[in-house]
Amino acid sequence: MNPMKREAEVPLNGTDKRRALVVEEEELESEDEFMSESPQQIFDIPVSATNNNHWQETITQVVNSVVSIHFSHVECFDTETAIVSEATGFVVDAERGLILTNRHVVGPGPFTGYVVFDNHESIDVKPIFRDPIHDFGFLKFDPKSVKYLKLSELELCPQAARIGTEIRVVGNDAGEKLSILAGIISRLDRNAPEYGSLTYNDFNTEYIQAAAAASGGSSGSPVVNEDGKCVALQAGGSNEAATDFFLPVSRPLRALQCIQNSKPITRGDIQVEWQLKPFNECARLGLTAEAEAKARELFPGKIGLLVAELVLPEGPADGLIKEGDTLISINGEHISTFIRVDEILDENVGKELEFVVQRGGKELRQTIKIGNLHDITPNRYVQVAGATFNDLSYQIARCYCLAVRGVFVSNGVGSFGFSTQDTLGWIIETVDDHPVANLDEFVEVMKSIPDYARIPVTYKHCSDMHTEYVQTIYIDRHWDSAFKMATRNDETGLWDFKTLQEKALPAVSPQPQNAKYIDIPFSDDSKKGCAELVRSFVQVRTICPTSTDSYPFKKQKCYGVIIDATNGFVLVSRRFVPHDMCDIFLIFAESVDVTGKVVFLHPHLNYAIVKYDPSLVLADVKTPVFANKPLQRGDKSFFVGYNYNLRLITDDVRVSSVSTLNVAASSTAPHYRGTNLECILLDSKITLECATGILADNDGTVRAFWLTYLGESNEQEYRMALDVTDVKDVISQLQQNNIPKNLRILEAEFASLTIFQGRTRGIAQNWIDKFEEESEDQIKFLTVDRVSAPSLNSERCPLKTGDIVLSVDGKLTKSIRDLSSMYTKDVLEFRIVRQKKEMTLQVPTIETSKLETSHVVFWSGVLLQPPHYAVKQLMKSIPSEVYIVQKATGGPGSQYGIISVCFITHVNDKETKNLDDFVKVVREIPDKTYVKLRLVTFDNIPLAISLKTDYHYFPTIEVKKSEKTNEWEEVEYKQ
Repeated sequence: MNPMKREAEVPLNGTDKRRALVVEEEELESEDEFMSESPQQIFDIPVSATNNNHWQETITQVVNSVVSIHFSHVECFDTETAIVSEATGFVVDAERGLILTNRHVVGPGPFTGYVVFDNHESIDVKPIFRDPIHDFGFLKFDPKSVKYLKLSELELCPQAARIGTEIRVVGNDAGEKLSILAGIISRLDRNAPEYGSLTYNDFNTEYIQAAAAASGGSSGSPVVNEDGKCVALQAGGSNEAATDFFLPVSRPLRALQCIQNSKPITRGDIQVEWQLKPFNECARLGLTAEAEAKARELFPGKIGLLVAELVLPEGPADGLIKEGDTLISINGEHISTFIRVDEILDENVGKELEFVVQRGGKELRQTIKIGNLHDITPNRYVQVAGATFNDLSYQIARCYCLAVRGVFVSNGVGSFGFSTQDTLGWIIETVDDHPVANLDEFVEVMKSIPDYARIPVTYKHCSDMHTEYVQTIYIDRHWDSAFKMATRNDETGLWDFKTLQEKALPAVSPQPQNAKYIDIPFSDDSKKGCAELVRSFVQVRTICPTSTDSYPFKKQKCYGVIIDATNGFVLVSRRFVPHDMCDIFLIFAESVDVTGKVVFLHPHLNYAIVKYDPSLVLADVKTPVFANKPLQRGDKSFFVGYNYNLRLITDDVRVSSVSTLNVAASSTAPHYRGTNLECILLDSKITLECATGILADNDGTVRAFWLTYLGESNEQEYRMALDVTDVKDVISQLQQNNIPKNLRILEAEFASLTIFQGRTRGIAQNWIDKFEEESEDQIKFLTVDRVSAPSLNSERCPLKTGDIVLSVDGKLTKSIRDLSSMYTKDVLEFRIVRQKKEMTLQVPTIETSKLETSHVVFWSGVLLQPPHYAVKQLMKSIPSEVYIVQKATGGPGSQYGIISVCFITHVNDKETKNLDDFVKVVREIPDKTYVKLRLVTFDNIPLAISLKTDYHYFPTIEVKKSEKTNEWEEVEYKQ
């Protein structure tokens, strides 16, 4: 973890998701990088931890109480993001089944998990309390479920923490086996460590410091003395030194006693953050000599007093206490420690107390009403339009000195995805021009907004309240149909969901609108024919609700080319329109916004056809003239396109080459890519800035489409032109309002081969002579580069990698275009050279209508679908038609180790060849039960795992395209 300045963020570290800061030159890091495989003995007691018999006896007793916690934070909430990880806890009440651990382990939001005891017995746990501020919380288990271990508990003994006390930290250190780390307490009055902004921080308490060198995974570990009593709770540590920070257990002890006595755990606060300052600094801030002398007399072992560090606006102390005030007493009792402040405030919630502070050498007496800390700690959230919201919490407000009010975006995705880099920290101010000061007001406004609506939203980021943003967002209530309120239930340990609105208001019917195009100005009369080409462009915006087909982007925008203005057809790159499980919007002349629908997806030439209603666009939209002759190397052309700023760019260009290409594949997450391309490359650098464009003659005749191709990684893109003649047949059918439906292709990829390479691999001279005689530009052969895996129960393509193609149906194959007959024929006759032998093969083609994804399932936080064609292109065979595309971060799939880009072949030893089989099997599996899955990885490695279902947070949802309507339909199964 890189050291950062105070208040600067650093990367997430394991479970804590904390950020480290330099605090008084100490660089802190989270102690919660819990990654354990835990297959063997849990506890590993080093020799150094048992250097005498007494310690050995103590540790033996302690380890029976310590547990390894395997947990998941299901949903982003407040300061926490969804995660799966491990931590440590220990039993503090064996009879009631109470486990003490850290607050950042229990988390403020939805939690699921189980604990593993020393004998490897695992028991489910539920959260019953997490402190609003301090870093501790309680989990509960059923003691009767522990069958093979005699339960024991640790006694909390805060008074036993003294300087010089030898201690042991018994925890899940570094995510490995539970280990025993030795140390000696060196400080009792350290201010709470800071972990950064927009994350959980403890404050208003002193921490204990010791040198124990604990690392990630030990959070929640008991810190015990030689008598086996817990004197502190492991919480954090230093990045640069072997220093650890422990939470005193005085407040956990009080909370435990309240739980044991069935009393509410009251928590009071005045929204002031205090810091312990030494006496000399207090004096510089205005503490009088008399007050200092009295404090030193009353508290001889203390180094200073509490000073107000931060006073939140609109809080109980706003205007009464100011930053820099030194706290003298509360209700007549002199104060020197955080713990006593907590005790007084917790016992007087709702009452008025007198606070005496010194400010600038003067003593001030202020009467302040004690607020309820639970009231400013959110216990509910709302899911709508794909995003998650909760009331602004004290934790976030305290980081930026904000009033504790407002609607906080805890997971800014879906319609409220304001930034792809930062989904956390936004505060909503208005929605559709209605102010929203809290969650209830936000809910009422969202109920009144129709589906598919575009509305203005104003918002700020809590780290920069000076800057206000205004953005028009698109409301998606059809793909992300849930509109629910979740409320924490500490009795059940679950969050109870309440549907706030079954269906969104219907979309408003669109009306025809005017739009005006501005033609391209030319001073050169020779290019006047190109002036109206701007009327053939339309901006295309894509919103993808899921990662279907491993498409990595959620929102994209580019330009498409209108190929039929009469019927409303637009050609666009599949880099931006990867499939039809998405919403498409077309914006004409940056004015008129209409919806579009994907009607055709070419299986390998990297373009999609989108249809819109032309009656809604009252503008002079033009269908360009398309050429009948392909471009050749050296031809001059005129380029018209849109760059990354969506600005129109023109340039004179020349074709540098026409090459047979296959875009490089990604084996980590196979996605659609262009294959079997005869691509046009240009000599102009300016064209590489443009994602979309066309090549045209001076009279405006379109010669090629300039497209973007997604490469082997999300960041890798290629830009090349696709000749109009390669698309002309499809365009002709569309202009007759006939959408191609039965296109066929070969299950193979082809690459070019030079004459020299072909000669050495066995091509006879007579064939070389024929190619040299008929080739006009480049002389090359085609060779089979890759053969795709067939669908289950289908025959494999008879072609093999390395085959050199001489002719197809008696015609020489000089380029990919000579294979175009595959689009309409069931079988092609190939004359090939294989291992220096000539042979003839009858090669069948396959229908492309079934290649595109039409069925997905969400199960246990995992997105499943049939393997799309990009997967088959990279494999020899398909283990099953149940393919894992992605898994939710906090779902059971992640918690129990499901692997993405993998196949499920069996569920509970029942074969699942396809998604229908899979859904039929899992619908019979009850909630909260273990499921055995047999998997096969992308590299054909078989493995088996077990997974526990959680239908409360992750129900089974099936989304399938209807054969009758060709529309996507969603079904959620109740189990």
